[in-house]
Amino acid sequence: MKHIFNPQSVALIGATDRIGSVGLGLAKNLLQGKRDIFFINPNRKKVLGQKSYGTIGEVKKEIDLAIIAVPAKIVLKIVKQCIKKQVKAVIVISSGFAESGAKNLQNQIQAHLNLANIDLIGPNCLGILRPATGLNASFAPLTPKKGEIALISQSGALLDSIIDASYEKNYGFSAIISYGNEAGLKLTDFLKWADKDKKTKVIALYLEGLKNGREFFEITKKIEKPILVLKGGKTKAGQKAVSSHTGALAGEEEVYSAAFKQAGLIEVKSIEELLDNAKALCWQPKCENNIAIITNGGGAGILTADYCNQLGINLARLSKNTKKVLDKKLKCNWSQGNPVDIVGDALSDRYKAGIETLLKQRDIAGLIVIQTMQIMTESEKNAKIVIAAKKKYPKKPIVCSFLGDKLTKKGIKILENNKIPNYNDPLKAVKAIKTLIN
Repeated sequence: MKHIFNPQSVALIGATDRIGSVGLGLAKNLLQGKRDIFFINPNRKKVLGQKSYGTIGEVKKEIDLAIIAVPAKIVLKIVKQCIKKQVKAVIVISSGFAESGAKNLQNQIQAHLNLANIDLIGPNCLGILRPATGLNASFAPLTPKKGEIALISQSGALLDSIIDASYEKNYGFSAIISYGNEAGLKLTDFLKWADKDKKTKVIALYLEGLKNGREFFEITKKIEKPILVLKGGKTKAGQKAVSSHTGALAGEEEVYSAAFKQAGLIEVKSIEELLDNAKALCWQPKCENNIAIITNGGGAGILTADYCNQLGINLARLSKNTKKVLDKKLKCNWSQGNPVDIVGDALSDRYKAGIETLLKQRDIAGLIVIQTMQIMTESEKNAKIVIAAKKKYPKKPIVCSFLGDKLTKKGIKILENNKIPNYNDPLKAVKAIKTLIN
């Protein structure tokens, strides 16, 4: 896969500087990286100030990766030129194939590339991004931050929105892969690659349908890294939309959910949940099912306890010694149970005492820290206390829910810059810690 994820030379067939075009988006993104880029367009002498060639055959240098973004009717002709050039891999961005009824044309392209032993991604895809190597071989609107999430999606447009949102929400990616119609490389090929990739810690997957369900589930059972999956096309309306999107078969909701569970995949219900939980898995260790909650707001603690109960998360019993220490250190009328409510007027010293005492109890496996914003709440100090506690107890996961916005931003930034995930709703924090439970 090195020719795909770290090519030394890339040719873009369909490069253009026409405003609003896919070819322009691809050209701009490719030029961000430090590698040889060759633009191919017989109707232009230059694209973005760089020489444009009439055909890929005119390029004297070897080409590792060819990206094709031309009308579907001439893709086969371009593919034959790429084969003659002996490129190592091809991404077909163009749509208008199996998803719109032109399966025969797609099959011809696939057959020619298979015979030449050239890897194919697509057609009908956004492309691929590998932030670690500075590769943006896509027409995505932005290049995301480096991270440890490999995001693999059957939908390209969905990826665009995720990339846009990732800047504000502090998500980073080891790779982003849009595999489209799977005429060449399959979803399973990318899953196996991500499992071996040293830069990937978690795999996040959006899929609509499977072309070979048996193979998919056999392979995912063998993958050691956690896989989060968001399934589209679970209702009849969604299934109908899937068939016209990528030409895949969606299948029944109950069948898929049962199979995901059996294969050890973590199913989520939304894009936000997919990324929220991926972040927790990247930043925090796994743990046993015995969790503590600390909060300065009774209502928030009650909601968190309810969510834990609904999701099968066990709330740890506080030991006599833990209660004794909390009585001594908190010096307030605290709740005497889990959730540990340290009362609304809690300053950072009370959070410090509560967090350290709870984590010290041996059978407490992980901690949810809730902060509601009162006039005396010290958000930044509380964040630094959480970070210090995490360094002292690295094997115990901590997730936070610092509630609010304007007054909590600085504290949240401190947390996330130190890889402590924060969620703007206790339910999201509970769902995140559930993914960490063995």
